[in-house]
Amino acid sequence: MPDSATSRHHHVPTARDVMTHSLITIPAAMSIFEAIRLLITRKISGAPVLESDGRVVGMLSEIHCLGVLASDQFHADDHIHPVTDYMTRDFETVDPDTDIYRLSLYFRDKPVRRFPVVDEAGRLLGQVSRRDVLKGIDEMRRKLTPRKHYPDYREPA
Repeated sequence: MPDSATSRHHHVPTARDVMTHSLITIPAAMSIFEAIRLLITRKISGAPVLESDGRVVGMLSEIHCLGVLASDQFHADDHIHPVTDYMTRDFETVDPDTDIYRLSLYFRDKPVRRFPVVDEAGRLLGQVSRRDVLKGIDEMRRKLTPRKHYPDYREPA
């Protein structure tokens, strides 16, 4: 007998279904000060850092940018210090076919706000955030077939 959760809906959304396709990215060669300005003007808290071929090489967030003030580079005259000096290279990505159940577990268990969605070569396809997953959960719930309730019926133990 089919599981009631799977019989009530047909399609389990994946990262490909819920991810943001058009997003702000940061070139690896961009200076940290340009990146800070980008985060401020675009009102975002972080972004993937890309090489020229589209591969994700890091993640830069507001917290990484805060490190610039504590460094000697803040007062340097050249101000050409690349984001690669500040970004994290220790980041996780997700496959576009990762289902929403697994995505929700990743976000619940890891202190991150976003995951880059990449192809087999590590090229950026999009980004999935906590909010994207919440929207997917909401959409799944709205598509569920309402169950009929019978007052005398009890689910088997």
